[in-house]
Amino acid sequence: MQQLILVAPAAFKGTMSPLQVAEALAEGARRALPDAAVLQLPISDGGDGLLDAVLPRGSLRERITVAGPLGESVSGELGWVDPETAIFESATACGIALLRPEQLDPLRATSRGVGELIWEAVERGAKTVVVGLGGSATVDGGTGAARGLGWAFLDAHGEPLPEGGGSLAQLAELEGGWGLAARVIALADVTTPLVGPQGAAPVFGPQKGAGPEGVKLLSRGLERLAALMARHGRGDLAMLPGGGAAGGLGAGLAYFAKAQLTRGAEWVLARVGFDAALAKAQLVITGEGSFDKTSLVGKAPGEVVRRAQAARTRVAVVAGKVEGLVGLHALDGEGRVLDAAGIAALAERAVREAFGLPGP
Repeated sequence: MQQLILVAPAAFKGTMSPLQVAEALAEGARRALPDAAVLQLPISDGGDGLLDAVLPRGSLRERITVAGPLGESVSGELGWVDPETAIFESATACGIALLRPEQLDPLRATSRGVGELIWEAVERGAKTVVVGLGGSATVDGGTGAARGLGWAFLDAHGEPLPEGGGSLAQLAELEGGWGLAARVIALADVTTPLVGPQGAAPVFGPQKGAGPEGVKLLSRGLERLAALMARHGRGDLAMLPGGGAAGGLGAGLAYFAKAQLTRGAEWVLARVGFDAALAKAQLVITGEGSFDKTSLVGKAPGEVVRRAQAARTRVAVVAGKVEGLVGLHALDGEGRVLDAAGIAALAERAVREAFGLPGP
């Protein structure tokens, strides 16, 4: 019987898309076992590489000018699964990759462009808009995105607050936005809540440029936002798992756009038909740039490993760096940034080891 090898990697962040990684893994797998069938199934957990994973080749992708993280215009990418289903990554509008390191300022950074992209998608006929959360430069609780949907945020004097998370501690009232004639699905790759000691500000603020005092100010602002959401009937959003994703954008979209907040890895794997492919595979190869214990919690490659192990199917991980894992068939580049050739070489080795084949 012909062996089936399922190749299901996420992006190697900042270097290779899921599709590019899948092609490199497939090349290595075929070198090791030329007669095997190799099925490529690029994946994502809602962040990097979401459109590559979900959209078939040739799908419509368009560029739309929206507000960037510091208010400047950026070209956001909007993809179409079908004429009524749009999809985009929040990072295309408010991503940390859009700023130079010295520009990072989560006290001022805004997610407004995310709301603008949602609105543009609906204007173009979308009945469902899927938003991947992750990689944002913001900790504004989604208030920027809400502004892009017509909401206003006022201080105690009835004056509009400046954009960004730094002003939210002065928030006194919300004024409703425009009606949104579409369902919004927000994909989270973390379980971080909006507030608390493990909330969006202390967990994500430092990596987005906030110092200790900035983190405290952002925390107070998100707590104030959560209190107003509770006053308006959504007390559940303060500690909702994933509400803190993308600096609180998860909770913000749940409130301001009535979004369904869901685990990105599970949504993507269902969308691409992973379980059906797994049922036929004798080996699964997944991977990402860096794989450690956190990869097993909410990240797409970790979900691939979990499902393969549950199905008692051999599974291997290929990554630039693997840390702190025991009992998992994992191969890495020992911290090096891997190119396509390096990934292919590790995949070839993984297949030979999995099937007990001699070296080349």
